[in-house]
Amino acid sequence: MSSTWTTEIEVAVPAPRLYKAAILDWHNLAPKIASDKIVSAVLVEGDGNVSSIRQFNLAPGLPFSFVKERLDFLDVEKFEAKSTLLEGGGLGVHLESASTHVKVEPKAGGSVVKVTKTYKLLPGVDVAGEAEKAKAAFSGVVKGCEAYLVANPDAYN
Repeated sequence: MSSTWTTEIEVAVPAPRLYKAAILDWHNLAPKIASDKIVSAVLVEGDGNVSSIRQFNLAPGLPFSFVKERLDFLDVEKFEAKSTLLEGGGLGVHLESASTHVKVEPKAGGSVVKVTKTYKLLPGVDVAGEAEKAKAAFSGVVKGCEAYLVANPDAYN
């Protein structure tokens, strides 16, 4: 049985800038602004467009050492993306599968990031409370990206 969690994060950055930074170029930006969580990232396959595979290598002390995802869908006009977890991130340990849908919607004075995470747990796995931790982590990453963009007004225009 699949489960889902959703969250919304308001940011003081226009949707096009946030989408470019937090979705399209995240494999380059993340290690620079979230090095306490993401120590390095690389495009394993592709050029950053649909069907590309990105690997994020995580800092020691986090629950897993890396996350490898495939970009399944990108809509640069609607600021929307979908990805599927391929390796790491608890796949095969806690999760049978996981996917993420992110939509950045324009809002007066900034934008709203809407996230839907869908996952299927392996039999017998109980991850009570993990959805709240995942939401908080995702929110922290988005807020870090927001802080970077506010501090660097010429970036990702």
